[in-house]
This record gives sequence, C-alpha cells and structure tokens, in this order.
Amino acid sequence: MNFGSIFLSEALGTAMLVLLGVGVVANALLTKSKGFNGGWLLINMGWGLGVMAGVYVAYKTGGHLNPAYTIGVLASGADQYAPGIDITASATIAYITGQLVGAFVGANLAYVAYKRHFDEETDDAKKLGVFATGPAIRGLRWNFATELIATFALVLVLLSIGHTATGLGPLAAALLVVGIGASLGGPTGYAINPARDLGPRLAHALLPVSKGVAAAPVREPAGVGGYSAEQIPERTASPGPSRKSSDWSYAWVPIVGPLAGGVLAGLAAQVLF
Repeated sequence: MNFGSIFLSEALGTAMLVLLGVGVVANALLTKSKGFNGGWLLINMGWGLGVMAGVYVAYKTGGHLNPAYTIGVLASGADQYAPGIDITASATIAYITGQLVGAFVGANLAYVAYKRHFDEETDDAKKLGVFATGPAIRGLRWNFATELIATFALVLVLLSIGHTATGLGPLAAALLVVGIGASLGGPTGYAINPARDLGPRLAHALLPVSKGVAAAPVREPAGVGGYSAEQIPERTASPGPSRKSSDWSYAWVPIVGPLAGGVLAGLAAQVLF
C-alpha cells in the first residue's frame, strides 16, 4: 500500500473510533441527552465497540488507530505494520498522520450529532470532558504514570494476540479496551491513545462549544469520565466574555504517557514473544 492508501485507511478507522467514543461520552454527560447519567460502564462499552468498528473499517492497514500501538509495533522489532506493509519512515508517518486527522474528523462529526445538546449545556467542564480526557485528581507525574501503565497493558496484549492459537482480532481489542477502562480508567479517563485525545482536544479548541459568556462558579463534578469544575479556569459571575479552556497544560500527559507505554510494551514483546 502507498502513503495515501495507508493514510486514508487509518484516518477512516480512527474517525469511526472517535465518532463512537466521543459520542458515547456526550450521551452520558450532556444533561439533555437520553443517555444522561448512563454511567462509567456505558462509556467503557461505547469506546470498546468504537475500537471494534474502527478496526474493521481500517482492516487493510491492520486497524492500528493509535500512534502508541504503531510505535509499539515499531519498537517490537517487527518487519511489517500489517501484511504487505513494510515498516518504513514513510509508512510510519502515514499511519500517525492518518490517525491524528481521523480523530479530529471523528470529534467534529460527534459534535454535529450532538450540536443542539452542546448548545443547551451550560457546564463548560462537561463539554471539555466530552472531547478530551482529564484527571480525577490532578497530579501530572502520577497521571503520566497511569497513562503509561494502561497503554503498556493495551499494547502488550495487542501484540500478543497474533501469537495466540485463535486470534479474535477486533473483538479481542474491543474487550481489552473495555477491561482497561473498567480497571485503570478512573484516575485519568484512560486516553491510552495520543490521537484519541489530541484530535478531539483540538476540535474542542476550534469548535463553538462554549457560549463565551461568564457564568457563576460551578463546583460540582462534571460527571463520569469528565473533568470536575475545578479542573478548568474558574468562571466568575462578572459580566463579559470568558475564555474557553481546552486545558493544554495537561495535554502532554495523554500524548507522552501512551507513547512511552507503547515503546516499553514493544521492547517487552521482543523478550516475551
């Protein structure tokens, strides 16, 4: 496959993943949605099934959908990213750029699907929580460690699937993501995928999801899987425009943590498999 084919396959697959993943968070968090307060396991299931759908769509390139996994395959010493796709610098760039663009597109599509609900929602913390991950307790070093550990588990198991007697493929990946969310998702919302967080966070920064009007301070939690109100700049009752926050000071954690976890998992796979 050439650069364009790899890029398109990964972009379409990652867009499907993020459309369904961001969509399930919107369903659970946005107050007027029919799925409001659906709970953490609803979000876990939605992301897991989003992974399965995305892997099927991107079957030609092995359905990486995640720069951390792509880098993990590279670090594992493999010769190919997928059957017929040799590991080269060009292929690596095609995978990762496709994943980032796809994640951005998927987040925008989810926004369109829930446009009226974003318009009705008054809590900016919930809106950010729909798009991007955030810590339940903010401590960047510990948040980084959580993302590293969770992504290490993700990539190591994914690398092992091909070595089992019967690989379940997309279904196994889906169940794995559900399991990681249920077990390790609490501290940070389990990005475990730099594209999954960066693409939607950029969409949040560019989309008109905030009315831009200052409101009274909000102190209750934003809800399952989202930011608490303390995790975005405090909104005061004074009149005038407020500045929307996409929390870029945290954004490096769900990028660097998963990449580090992917590299370590790839290195471990060289020894284990």
